[in-house]
Amino acid sequence: MNTLRADTIWRLMAPDDLGYVTTLAARVHPDYPEDTIIFAERLHLAPAGCLSLILDGQFSGYLISHPWRGVLSPPLNTLLDTLPAPADRWYIHDLAIAPQARGKGYAQLAITLAEQAARKAGLNTLTLTSTRHALQFWAKQGFAPEAVSAEELAILASYDPEASLLSRPIG
Repeated sequence: MNTLRADTIWRLMAPDDLGYVTTLAARVHPDYPEDTIIFAERLHLAPAGCLSLILDGQFSGYLISHPWRGVLSPPLNTLLDTLPAPADRWYIHDLAIAPQARGKGYAQLAITLAEQAARKAGLNTLTLTSTRHALQFWAKQGFAPEAVSAEELAILASYDPEASLLSRPIG
């Protein structure tokens, strides 16, 4: 699936991409560290929701997403073991674009690709946990806060004091 430029591609993530994913995650999300095994598990559990952005032949971003159920976020840096069944939403675990590739529409395209994966799974809601740094970006993409439980508030606080569980319907 070529996107925006002839030399740009969002493609299914391969296990060989995981080193790049971990390196980019540490670079763009230093306050929210996750082990490579977390990304590897998500890739194993939901390969259709894990994509790599290749720009000018270089790894430049990734999307990690998967089916989910309910409004209780997976805690940061925690293995899932299995995906909930039945799912009622598509969860964007992480979206990262290398600094040199930002502002060119690649993140919005990744969200569109997550919507397509959700539709294929028969789901009509995108959900994610936003950190304080990304709240404005996600609001511009049409995501709004969910009503959350005390249990969810504790999970969100493990990210940062302003983290929020956000959702939007798939149009």
